[in-house]
Amino acid sequence: MKNFILFLFIILPVCAYSQVERDTIPNVYLDSIFINEVEIKMGQKPKVLHAEPLYIDLIRDLGARKGEKEWNVGLGMKGGQNFNEYEALVEYEWAPIDRLGFEVELPLTIYGQFDPGEGYIRPSNRLESLKLATQWTFLVSEKYSTSLALGYIHEFELTDLNRMGEENLLRGNIYNPFFVAAKRWGMNYHTLIYTGPRIIQEFGHHWEAVYEINTNFHYMVTGTRNFIGIEVNKELMDRRLQTVIRPQMRVALAENLMIGIVTGVPINKDIRGLQSFVRVIYEPGFRAMH
Repeated sequence: MKNFILFLFIILPVCAYSQVERDTIPNVYLDSIFINEVEIKMGQKPKVLHAEPLYIDLIRDLGARKGEKEWNVGLGMKGGQNFNEYEALVEYEWAPIDRLGFEVELPLTIYGQFDPGEGYIRPSNRLESLKLATQWTFLVSEKYSTSLALGYIHEFELTDLNRMGEENLLRGNIYNPFFVAAKRWGMNYHTLIYTGPRIIQEFGHHWEAVYEINTNFHYMVTGTRNFIGIEVNKELMDRRLQTVIRPQMRVALAENLMIGIVTGVPINKDIRGLQSFVRVIYEPGFRAMH
């Protein structure tokens, strides 16, 4: 898995770069056309094109239009001294009306290659939760290429797979309101902040609160949907800040099919080793005109 991720990080940027290195002036023209296609559609509300982070992604595009929809499948791995942790997710997101998005997600965690230490208990495989989310873009500024949104994620935490049928299916709730602010600088550079508290309620235990601050910077390759960038995920809990830096890139394989590749580099020593994540993005009905 690690070698595969490394291979993709080497090959895909080369493909993305060669795709747009033909001629500078035509590419700038293509970029302008592509942005206009996304942002201005006859009879529909305008939106601003933003690069969306790949690990902690948005519920739907900022400024989403009625009828937009998207399927995501994600696979990841986190290495450690005692075991490897594998994660998978399936999510579906859609916009029933302009600027309002919804999402349903099922994340799964499986543990492998266990090497028990003294007094160490192996975590149980589990379907983490049923995650329901919504996001409303309340400001779209074409003049300043800026969008602002509010959202809410509710997770119904599920019991371990080996205990299903033996105890209650639900083991808790996670409440996560959030705020998003995004700006595009010129045609290619994108910044985004995603922040809010995550309140964890496990039945029979004390409540816990974590504050998330996710900052993002991306460069979108001229005339394409491809980008490279960095996502910095920060969590503040018990006055301690934990940070993971996630270099990433997205490459369009077809007009409505993209793949995102992410590597996670923990800054804190108590966070386990390097991480990798792949996201496949399918947008039914999306079609570029240029």
